[in-house]
Amino acid sequence: MSVSHNRFDAPVAVETPGGESDVLIVCEHASNHFPDTFGTLGLSEAECAAHIAWDPGALGLARALSSRLDATLVRATASRLIYDLNRPPDAPGAMPARSEIFDIPGNAALDAAERLRRTQAIYLPFHARLHAEIAARIAAGRPPVIVTIHSFTPVYFGKQRAVEFGVIHDADPSLALATVEAARALTDLRVELNEPYSAADQVTHTLRLQATPYGLRNVMLEIRNDLIATPGAEAAMADRLVPVLRRAMGELQRGRHRSA
Repeated sequence: MSVSHNRFDAPVAVETPGGESDVLIVCEHASNHFPDTFGTLGLSEAECAAHIAWDPGALGLARALSSRLDATLVRATASRLIYDLNRPPDAPGAMPARSEIFDIPGNAALDAAERLRRTQAIYLPFHARLHAEIAARIAAGRPPVIVTIHSFTPVYFGKQRAVEFGVIHDADPSLALATVEAARALTDLRVELNEPYSAADQVTHTLRLQATPYGLRNVMLEIRNDLIATPGAEAAMADRLVPVLRRAMGELQRGRHRSA
């Protein structure tokens, strides 16, 4: 995917808005777009295209899942380096000065005014739009199942990661546990619970903010990005994960996996 630096109309996009599925897909790190109003933060073109700027393959996978499930997708439209939508405004990682081994010059000395500008321009409208979708469904008697889609790099701080499919939960582990069980039964993916991250790493902010207060079923899915590096691979992974999600949700409907 090329890196773009043009206009910035909105920090959130909603695809398949009339989706009939109970699943509501969220992709907070969908884009490596650097709008002119924020600039490239002093990064090179290669750094803007790297995994530090977004989750490669996550948007293609999210779209493929959305299509197969007829599920609404709420996604980001700008790089997470400008504002990481899966972090609260008080978190250093919301606008990180360093990501893995990369310095982010444009985030090195942010003052309160600039942090507020980014929070108001990106974080607040994104989560307001997501909350509006969730609240409307709850009011209509269709409480959604929140599924967030992420990818992770195979090598992190010089270390290889063997896990291929990470399944992460916030306070309620039920859907995550059912997803791990279904993935192990239906795929040959190396799947792990709460790897390569967990709630202890502060990566479940969206779930904690949007799903947990309403008691909604939720799960964060992390796919190693070398497994979704092409449109064909994204589609193939979606084909593998759709039966996993359907079985996991079916297990919950039958009353299993109520607790860890």
